[in-house]
Amino acid sequence: MNPTVATTSHIVKPGEAGAKPGAPGPVAGDAAGPAVWRRYLELTKPKVVALITFTAIVGTLLASPGLPPLDALIWGNLGIALASGCAATINHVLDRRIDEQMNRTRARPLPTGQLNERQALVFAAVLGMTAMAILSFLVNLLTAVLTFVSLIGYAVIYTVWLKRATSQNIVIGGAAGAAPPVLGWAAVTNTIDPNALLLFLIIFVWTPPHFWALAIARRDEYARAGIPMLPVTHGVEFTRLQVLLYTVLLVIVTLMPFLTRMSGLLYLVIALGLNTGFLYYAFALKITARQELPMKVFKFSVNYLMWLFAALLVDHYIR
Repeated sequence: MNPTVATTSHIVKPGEAGAKPGAPGPVAGDAAGPAVWRRYLELTKPKVVALITFTAIVGTLLASPGLPPLDALIWGNLGIALASGCAATINHVLDRRIDEQMNRTRARPLPTGQLNERQALVFAAVLGMTAMAILSFLVNLLTAVLTFVSLIGYAVIYTVWLKRATSQNIVIGGAAGAAPPVLGWAAVTNTIDPNALLLFLIIFVWTPPHFWALAIARRDEYARAGIPMLPVTHGVEFTRLQVLLYTVLLVIVTLMPFLTRMSGLLYLVIALGLNTGFLYYAFALKITARQELPMKVFKFSVNYLMWLFAALLVDHYIR
């Protein structure tokens, strides 16, 4: 993974009669709205892109015994970041109807009218073409092709088809989101390395418990929007069990860098600590019905992935 969009004739202000929590914000041209550059920046989902780019940078750095070539490090990750922003922007356009119906997304630039679909598509095209040019001419063709395939996988296959077709959407579609470390690695080596695929596997297994926790918290909104997320199609209890099972699988997968000697003891210690925390939250989510737990699991999972990849990086340079 409709309320009426605000028009230019009248904007209901907070505290004004008729104002509703979560109602769309100011439209394009309203002086109270965000600056134009902020509207375009929001289309790229900057927090998501930041995490994606970080995992790609880790892949780039792990691909070399020392520091990688600067062109691969700078241009490679810039191209990956721009392509991720392009995919996110296309996602905004294709999901506009859904975003209008969900509290957490209805204030985005397109549902509120701060930007229109044509502006968003032109912006996405500029980002995408710039990314492909950088990767093709300044990095290598393999990285460009893999990045393009990932972009299409998320922006089209997942958003247009999988998201609306099956409750396993996030499992299958998670492959696109797990690709950045492989892309970063390929920017250095111009190959698809087994160790890079191990990083891919970690993110791939991490994605379902991460996103299903959010889906539990937003179950009613997904149901209203007609998106067959797992809590909608199979119920919250079943989804809690799946979060726990995938977390157990994640614990096993995250031990593999140590078992394959890709990483050392420092990584193992940090991974065990992070896995203990994730298992604690997953068990708590399974056995209790506290309303705040799903979002706590979701937020922890973001920090979990960031610190896990940071541990891989630090371990790489101190061994």
